[in-house]
Amino acid sequence: MTMRLPMTVPRSDLPGRVTIYEVGPRDGLQNEQTVVPAAVKSEFIERLAAAGLTWIETTSFVHPTWVPQLADAAEVLASLGESGRAHTRPVLVPNERGLDRALESGVRSVAIFGSATETFAQRNLGRSVEESLDMFAPVVRRAKEAGLWVRAYVSMCFGDPWEGEVPISQVVDVSRRLMDLGADALSIGDTIGVGTAGHVAALLEGLGDAGIAREVIGVHFHDTYGQALANTLEALRHGVTVVDASTGGLGGCPYAKSATGNLATEDLVWALHGLGVETGVDLESLVETSTWMAARLGRPSPSRVVRALSGTD
Repeated sequence: MTMRLPMTVPRSDLPGRVTIYEVGPRDGLQNEQTVVPAAVKSEFIERLAAAGLTWIETTSFVHPTWVPQLADAAEVLASLGESGRAHTRPVLVPNERGLDRALESGVRSVAIFGSATETFAQRNLGRSVEESLDMFAPVVRRAKEAGLWVRAYVSMCFGDPWEGEVPISQVVDVSRRLMDLGADALSIGDTIGVGTAGHVAALLEGLGDAGIAREVIGVHFHDTYGQALANTLEALRHGVTVVDASTGGLGGCPYAKSATGNLATEDLVWALHGLGVETGVDLESLVETSTWMAARLGRPSPSRVVRALSGTD
């Protein structure tokens, strides 16, 4: 039986194609309490690639005591071989030591993870925003010297559980300074999922006024209040064409307990395909992968599309 697909009704105010930056293997799994074996992580990545996802953030070279789930980063990359070291397979590096390990594994792309707020910077990185920028400077410089592509994440862009509202000017300042270090791309994150469409539009306008082109911006929304998809569509209407998503809606943040799962890749693909926006992703294969991973985690997938199409609840 052929899987049900959405009726396609294109809109002229959306891009013709969107790049999905898949974060399931890293951001999706990092907060899972069930330890996922390296072989399962590797197969997860291979299944995602087979489903048509081009950009897949594979793992993180953080200290094992920070994120025990990703302590096997080198093992996962070694098992993937050359495909795991491709330009479109970034890994997260928190500092120079993380970069050293990434370079030893032969990767070609890395990501750094900054914060728009002081409290989260202290909780996530153990230092102030200013100190974290100082820490990232040699990481970006050395990565670029080695010929690597660098992505900069900025978390807590729409709200902070300790500080409350985050001024747009504050987010723009941190973003601009990260790009000035030499980063090639920027991902703005709604870490606790409190953003709304109007806020998204205002932040994008602020970033544009600061000289950060839409072409280098990606958006990363969590679905705590059910706004991730609406916020994504608003970003697309404002020229963004890169969207972070996590297969099965996996994810959260180990340092912000109010952060729930990421925007589910399947929910995003369903919406985009219905709007006539190309993604290159085979939805049926993706749903099968989510169902497979959910079985290994011992719980149903949070994705609405996965539940609807797989008949699970």
